[in-house]
Amino acid sequence: MARAIRGVGESATNHAQTVEEIRAKLACANASTLPSLERSLASDTRKGVISALNAARKRIAKETAEQARLEGLYTFQKDFANQSGASVVVGLDEVGRGSVAGPLAVGAVVLPEEPRIALLNDSKQLSPEQREEIAKEIKEVALAWTVQYIEPSYIDAHGMTASLIAAFRKAVKAIEDQGFAVDLILLDGNPLHFDKRERNIVKGDAKCASIAAASVVAKVERDTLMVELSSQYPEYGWDQCKGYASASHIEAIKERGLTPLHRVSFCQSFMQETLF
Repeated sequence: MARAIRGVGESATNHAQTVEEIRAKLACANASTLPSLERSLASDTRKGVISALNAARKRIAKETAEQARLEGLYTFQKDFANQSGASVVVGLDEVGRGSVAGPLAVGAVVLPEEPRIALLNDSKQLSPEQREEIAKEIKEVALAWTVQYIEPSYIDAHGMTASLIAAFRKAVKAIEDQGFAVDLILLDGNPLHFDKRERNIVKGDAKCASIAAASVVAKVERDTLMVELSSQYPEYGWDQCKGYASASHIEAIKERGLTPLHRVSFCQSFMQETLF
């Protein structure tokens, strides 16, 4: 009988809380506090409570996974630096490689171990709004950062590989000019052998914190530039396509020809003979 009375008492205690009150507690729960809440709500069969509990479990599982992903970005870079005996590590990434208009951009970032930048990720995995916020934080937290450009005329004259090498060298020099003696250069993608300190990491923007940061600042800076350049040539819609070969951009090229900001070598398949 005593056991039955305790059970009723527990149920009564839980039900003394409204569903709204329980939702509020669960909304504030974290991985440490959720287990005790789960135990206290085990006998509560109200649909609203069960739904709120499931939502809290999913939220915390997502937050835990995100914390582990972010930790992995920084641990990967730290381990790489320790193996190389490097104290100053710069991450590099390019944006605009496949664009048919506008410059090639390369970002370079030197990050401290702390503070961590929440939600830092490959720029392609982030919304434009997230990129803007994260880029702002990167610039505040980074020990050094830069974005360097290679213009379309250089790309046409020298090709993409030479343009990438020139851009990466400019970016590293810009970091060094800020007073940092770079020991290790972490480069997203395949080897370019442009510097003896270079180490390439395939899909590095999703694995390494400084490369991810470089991808974000380069993307935000280049996108902003393309919006500004669009005001000079509004017919091409660069504020929307950022210089890539969207259907409307290709149609505008066919109708109006190329501007001085187009990469002629990239537009051969759909350009008119007459340029302006």
